Amino acid sequence: MQRRRTGPGSAHHRVSRDRWLVSYADFITLLFAFFATMYAVSRVDAQRLTTVAEAMQMAFDRAPANRRAVVPSKAMLDAQRAEQSSEEIRQIVSRDLTPELAADRLELFVDRRGVTLSIPEAGTFGVGRDELSPSAEGLIDRVGRTLEQFPNAVRVEGHADDVPIHNARFASNWDLSAARASRVVELLIRRGMAPGRLSVTGYGEFRPRTPNTSSTSRASNRRVDLVILNTVASADEPTPADQAVASQLKFVR
Repeated sequence: MQRRRTGPGSAHHRVSRDRWLVSYADFITLLFAFFATMYAVSRVDAQRLTTVAEAMQMAFDRAPANRRAVVPSKAMLDAQRAEQSSEEIRQIVSRDLTPELAADRLELFVDRRGVTLSIPEAGTFGVGRDELSPSAEGLIDRVGRTLEQFPNAVRVEGHADDVPIHNARFASNWDLSAARASRVVELLIRRGMAPGRLSVTGYGEFRPRTPNTSSTSRASNRRVDLVILNTVASADEPTPADQAVASQLKFVR
């Protein structure tokens, strides 16, 4: 009886020479996803970015599990959008809020933290009070619509002058400045802004814009600032993960 060949040359041990096509196809798929994403980031607006990402995700979800490519999520695209320079943000804010800036209802500044929109006390709050006037609510509503275009964190800072305050509601300028900033944040959230993007700080009279040497300078110091934080400044803001760790450490102690 003739014995069956089982050596390397037999059909059972013959290796396909086309196996490289699988790896090559995976490589081309990843390369396409990368360049398509880069093109989308550079040429289309935020809404179209989300549409492109979702369409690509649906396409790759239909691929076999072992050949599925990594598609950028909306969170990843938001992070890329956060890389906009302060100058780009300033231009958009200046364009969208031109009437308010021209009427001195808002002031615009750019510094190392990012872009700041400053709302003066006059026409916004009553003296020694934290209730927003109806016109101020409309102003903050328009500001909120502009802020929605950016994924950046926004720090709302209350400021006062150096005239002491002590009434039935506020024991100090600390209380007053923090309460005013909180009213602005509450209105932004009520208008639909994500609460996780916002933080509140009250500085009292201790961060004056100008020395409190006249009634004009004191009026300039009584304000609420909305700081659109840049990438570097945003990194200093506590994240939910940071707060969870802090809570655990407090519990352990």
